[in-house]
Parts: sequence; C-alpha cells; structure tokens
Amino acid sequence: MRKTYFAALMITAGLLLSGCQSLYNEPDNSLYLQLGERAGIANIVENLLYLIVDDERINEQFKGMDVVQFHRNLTDQLCELSGGPCEYSGREMRELHAAMGITDTQFNALVENLILAMEKDHVPTAAQNRLIKQLLPLYPDIRHL
Repeated sequence: MRKTYFAALMITAGLLLSGCQSLYNEPDNSLYLQLGERAGIANIVENLLYLIVDDERINEQFKGMDVVQFHRNLTDQLCELSGGPCEYSGREMRELHAAMGITDTQFNALVENLILAMEKDHVPTAAQNRLIKQLLPLYPDIRHL
C-alpha cells in the first residue's frame, strides 16, 4: 500500500512539475498584447511612416522605398520581436543598411519617431521601453560601427 501511495505521489509531483515547467517555456507575448497584437503593431508602423515623411532629418533615407513592403516587413519584425506569432522574412539588417551611411542622429530620429507613433496609439511607456530594448541589439548592424 505504501509503495502505491509513494508511486502515486511521485507521478502527481512529476505532472505538477512538468505543468509548471511548461508555463515557463511558454513564449512571453505580453509585449505583443500590449502593442495591440498584429493590428496594433501595423497601426504603429503606419503612424511611423507618416512621421518619417514629415521628418527632414531622415525622410531622404526612405525616398524610393516600397512603402507596402516596408510596412509589411517592419510590422512582421516588430511582431516577432515582441513575442507575437509573426516571422520576419525580410533582409538581414546589416545587408539592408550597408550602403545607407546612417548617422547616430538619423538612428535616434527614427527611434524618436517610433516612440511618438507608439504614444499616438497609447502604448504604455513600459511596453515602449521593452520594445526599444528588443531593438537595441540591431543597432550595430544598422549603424555599422
């Protein structure tokens, strides 16, 4: 009887622990949700595009681009980086920005505009900061230091 009780206890503990473990392995999509999921991210990117057009510090860098493709790729990229179900399939950042000669001022202007686009959509500041933190590792590939 004691062996049966012990075996049942061990099985129950194993199931509980594996259940808890699966909770920790779940992707954290809270940032994705705070950004408004894919539709919210697409709206943020659209707002960003309007800000880019009006920003003389950076609008020259974007002349002649395929706006639809840019919107789709950036939406996918932000969606993926925020923990969403999207997959970015655009070019690598280093390859994409190789000949652009982006300055710190231009990079900072784009980040500033992204923050303004998120504020327009009432994205909480903490979520804005989390997204910016996800984008920071891309800086060396964009800026080519």
